[in-house]
Amino acid sequence: MIANPLNSSELAFPILECIHIVGFALSVGTIALVDFRLLGIGMTRQTPLELARDTGLWTLAGLVLMAFSGLLLFSSDPDMYYNNIPFDMKMFFLVLAIVFNYTIHRRAVLSGSGGVREKMVGVVSLALWMCVIFGGIFIGFVNPTLDINRV
Repeated sequence: MIANPLNSSELAFPILECIHIVGFALSVGTIALVDFRLLGIGMTRQTPLELARDTGLWTLAGLVLMAFSGLLLFSSDPDMYYNNIPFDMKMFFLVLAIVFNYTIHRRAVLSGSGGVREKMVGVVSLALWMCVIFGGIFIGFVNPTLDINRV
């Protein structure tokens, strides 16, 4: 069996976790800026489309940083993550949020009409990303080895 370098250093995992959180904050933060603009909150001098264009590369950079660091974190103990319900939920909502962001969300931003539909897209986008965040937070609080059938 090959030893994972993340498990041989006390600092490797926490440093990688910080990098993961920075990537997440960068991507979700820039998406949230556009979502709030769709809702008519803040940054009113720019259209949602202008804001999305200005933050698009930062969003992508954050997603890439988050994905690579997340894969490395997962490699530290795949069984623990694989058997962890909050992790599974985080992955489900992450895929859903990314697909939503680059399909429905993008169409709403391009339309620029500012109607009820665009506001709903902003709300759904924020809700999806919050689900990803909550899933990530609860990974550490749920013990996948607990036997729920044992009373």
